[in-house]
Amino acid sequence: MIRPLLIALALSTVAGCTTTPSVPRSSAAVAPYRDSADFGGRIAINYSRDGKKESLNGTFTWRQGKTNTDVSLISPTGQTVAVINVTPQSATLTESGKAPKTAPDLDTLTTQALGWSLPVSGLRDWLQGYATDSKGQRFTASPANDNVITRDGWKLEYVSWQDDAAPVPQPKRIDVTRIALGQAVDDMQIRIVIYPPEK
Repeated sequence: MIRPLLIALALSTVAGCTTTPSVPRSSAAVAPYRDSADFGGRIAINYSRDGKKESLNGTFTWRQGKTNTDVSLISPTGQTVAVINVTPQSATLTESGKAPKTAPDLDTLTTQALGWSLPVSGLRDWLQGYATDSKGQRFTASPANDNVITRDGWKLEYVSWQDDAAPVPQPKRIDVTRIALGQAVDDMQIRIVIYPPEK
């Protein structure tokens, strides 16, 4: 089933990045970057393919360690429809009722599974409010510094925060738009809503 696969792949492409960010440039920073982090939330993807508008929605859980990332996509009825595990050596996709698919990396896996690559390589950083801008500089999001165009052609807009007044606010909603995809999918927007962290 290509729809849940697309959502899961969009979420998990991030796991290939395991570099530790440099010190943020802004004093009004988000929480410090964490190699190990757990997130949950909702995702909506709107895209055009071959001139046809498509829309996908789901919820997700995200667990990352220093080198591995595990992403689960959950249907509105509460069933896990896809799981992706990414390690430094491979990326594996397991869809409900199907044999796992494995490739050396996530880009190869997306190309094999979809016929085109979905290069969302920064999401591991984006969920925490960090990115690399179009000039290769480290970007740190904050309520006063809430959008950037990344080096690989994505526009990130940090629309809302878990707590705007917190000394180190954490992202709540991120709108992501592909600026210049140049592939089969020629128009793509992703909306991510991150649930508040558990206390």
